[in-house]
Amino acid sequence: MSITQAPVSALILAGSRPGVPDPVAGAEGVSHKALVEIDGRPMLAHVVSALRDAGIARLAVATNDAQVIALASELGCEAVPAAAGPSASVEAGFAQLGAPMLVTTSDHALLRAEWVSDFLADTPGNADVAILLARREAIERAMPGSKRTYLRFADGWWSGCNLFLLARDNANAAIRTWKMVEADRKRPWRIAAKLGIGMLVNYALGRLTLAAAIARMGRRVGIEARLVAARDGLAAVDVDKPADLADAREIMASRKITQ
Repeated sequence: MSITQAPVSALILAGSRPGVPDPVAGAEGVSHKALVEIDGRPMLAHVVSALRDAGIARLAVATNDAQVIALASELGCEAVPAAAGPSASVEAGFAQLGAPMLVTTSDHALLRAEWVSDFLADTPGNADVAILLARREAIERAMPGSKRTYLRFADGWWSGCNLFLLARDNANAAIRTWKMVEADRKRPWRIAAKLGIGMLVNYALGRLTLAAAIARMGRRVGIEARLVAARDGLAAVDVDKPADLADAREIMASRKITQ
């Protein structure tokens, strides 16, 4: 079954690290950054609106924060208890929602319906799992001066967009691989090393593309995994720190002016 033949659900990750204060929530005086307001609405509400505008009816929020759970209920979302890390929370959400399921985060405040629709449209029909990433040049074109974390591969410098698609039931296998990538996401050479000496050599020589690395990781666990390039570099901009929040508020205000 292709992803266009079944209703797509979405899981919004809104967990937090135990014992680690979130700088955005702390600066804004709220219990969780999903509650931080931009343009008069909590970030979570902006994410939910974008997903609904993209035609996604069934939404769930993974969190343990009582106020976020209450807000999710007000927004018509189901609740999933957040686990120890994002990949474990996704595993719990996938068990509840099933495939096909989009995954994003509550701090993806600038999320737009067209990014979601484009991601689904650009995902190859044979993909079991797809990951949206943005090229550095696209991000810098959309937001000059933006400082992001990049992965350097032979096909360019890439940054994650906090949008993933688990298209089929066997995508569970990808969640286990995700745990490894989650631990080493800022050390791509270690990811390559776990994929075999050939992959490590190719990475060291600058020959390994990120698209090939993702596909290879998928094949190692028996699935088809694909990189999808974001059409808009702003898709890689989330709210991790107070400076990001200031940027998001400025961008949101500029959107209102141009509408």
